[in-house]
Amino acid sequence: MEEHPGASSYKDRHGTVRWRYRRKGKTITLPGKPGEPEFDAAYLAAVEGRQKPKAEVRRLPGAATPRSLGAAWRKVQQSAEWKAHDQATKDKNIRLAEAFLDSRVIPENPTLWRDISVQDLRRRHLKDIIAAHSGTPHKAKHLLTAIRKMIYAALDEEWIEIDPSYKLKWRPAYKGWKAWPVEALEKFEARWPIGTNARLAYALAFWLGNRAGDVVSVRWDQRCTRRVVIRGAPRDVDGFLITQKKGGEHKVVFVPIAPALAAVLAAAPQGGPTVLLTAYGKPYSKKYITGTMAGWTKAAGIEPGCTLHGLRKTLGKHLAEGGASTRQLMEVLGHDDIEHAELYSREAEQALLATEGMDRVIALRGG
Repeated sequence: MEEHPGASSYKDRHGTVRWRYRRKGKTITLPGKPGEPEFDAAYLAAVEGRQKPKAEVRRLPGAATPRSLGAAWRKVQQSAEWKAHDQATKDKNIRLAEAFLDSRVIPENPTLWRDISVQDLRRRHLKDIIAAHSGTPHKAKHLLTAIRKMIYAALDEEWIEIDPSYKLKWRPAYKGWKAWPVEALEKFEARWPIGTNARLAYALAFWLGNRAGDVVSVRWDQRCTRRVVIRGAPRDVDGFLITQKKGGEHKVVFVPIAPALAAVLAAAPQGGPTVLLTAYGKPYSKKYITGTMAGWTKAAGIEPGCTLHGLRKTLGKHLAEGGASTRQLMEVLGHDDIEHAELYSREAEQALLATEGMDRVIALRGG
């Protein structure tokens, strides 16, 4: 053709008209048709004897290889279960999952876990991933949970038929939050008398067994009276009806108000949106009250490690030492599983059982 010397059209085996450029025994396929930018660029490159530059391939944010771990993670975030979580839980899972997906399968190879097919994920891989995080055992446990979410999404999509994590367990030694020793409790109460915000936050956390997020959200209108029957005798009990929050779950529990807490509450100003208020009359945030408690304990001369959440552990320990059953612990602290509640009572029960056992031996053998 005159406008494009050396170019000619032909029909392929499907009857589609295509174009090519022939020169000195070489044939170069041309895309599109004359007059289109892509055709003209390719034709000019062929005439000048240069290679047409290849289009740059860019990975779009959130792109995922079909049926890969990355694609499974996208499915997780589209599920109803995921949408039910609160933002803090979502953020924690996203940090863990994205860090894992963007890590290399093999250090010396650029292939990422994100692009690995779920079908190629093996049990040995999961065990290696956990072993790589042995220095941070709780992170390893949470990461395994995040990866399992991807596996379950793949099972739901029928990308795989077998769960490679089936019966794979990872339970690091659990120490949990440190319970406050009696000396620390006495120091705090001596430094912060009734009428101070420090004492109010301390009393709410200890006597109600609340998490930090629940401490800052307790309201006066949650205070109520419940009639209970104890050993056949009816009794009106003053307490708080509290909605405890953890992850995306909510549980309403009634916790009686102990005399020590009642005395602190009597000295607290009422009428605000929450029981605990800042100097500006505003509710505390979870993060702010946690940091503020660290300052209050330091001012009381208490060693680091005695935290606001540790007061919840302290109440659990006191309940156990007082002979409360596991079910009673669960109802006061708002736990749903017996195993978690038993963490609070295990130490106290061990000491009690050991002492009772030795008493029996002493009674039998003397000494």
